[in-house]
Amino acid sequence: MKYDKNHALLDASIPGMTVKSGKVRDVFDLGDKLLMVVTDRISAFDVILPSGVPDKGRVLNMISLFWMEFLGVENHLVTADPDLYPAAFAPYKEDLRGRSMLVRKVDMVPYECIVRGYLTGSGWKEYQAKGTVNGQKLREGYRNASKLDEVLFTPTTKAAIGDHDEAISFEDMAKDTGEELARALRDESVSCYARAAEHAAGRGIIIADTKFEFGRNPDGSLVLADEALTPDSSRFWPKDSYREGANPPSLDKQYVRDWLDSIKFDRRPPGPELPEDVIARTREIYIKAYEDLSGRKFA
Repeated sequence: MKYDKNHALLDASIPGMTVKSGKVRDVFDLGDKLLMVVTDRISAFDVILPSGVPDKGRVLNMISLFWMEFLGVENHLVTADPDLYPAAFAPYKEDLRGRSMLVRKVDMVPYECIVRGYLTGSGWKEYQAKGTVNGQKLREGYRNASKLDEVLFTPTTKAAIGDHDEAISFEDMAKDTGEELARALRDESVSCYARAAEHAAGRGIIIADTKFEFGRNPDGSLVLADEALTPDSSRFWPKDSYREGANPPSLDKQYVRDWLDSIKFDRRPPGPELPEDVIARTREIYIKAYEDLSGRKFA
């Protein structure tokens, strides 16, 4: 395993074991199960940056575990206790503690299930240009960061690392997956978002939007997989700083995106090294998101 100078985990590779790396997660294929390790890598604009953010992986993993427990829907988790992992991982269990989970292997649905409760980001840009979000016509009069009259389901394709996810209409997704599965994905995504948003609101946080990924059991039933409602997959806004018309400060990686925009990063790899103050502030933001949402102390 490879750490940087700030003791941020950049690479969870283990000698003699095959690992598949995503933007943030390193995944070991164990046959009918996977060991998912959340590193401290951070990506922005689909570019993996060379700097890590210490403890970011632990925060992401612990938030996912919190939501999987809270939502109560079927998910792929087997255990997050490294003491119960296969023996081959025993020498690394302290590296894995808090930042990994052993999960069932499921047949992943090849779409990201985006749910929007507020008009922001790419949705706001499309609305300004066309009056639509993901091709869905909206009424006039919305402003940046407005709460939507109805929660929107706006799925995307799942792109390879370095490529961009592409928006797809519900109708086109249904042509590929079948109407029944498409409706199930939409309904479960919106239901999970609504319950999470209600909880978060009671903790002083607005979940502006988020994305879910689902797999299927052999009988076709849905299984919540990958991550759930983390700062990497969601926009979290503190309620006390929310004002319609402008994006409030986010408890997510928007702080890094804003810094990259400030230096006019061209959004092409390789990305720049992050300054120490940006790393430290990003770590604080991620930890605050976990503590505020879960009501638990990060340790």
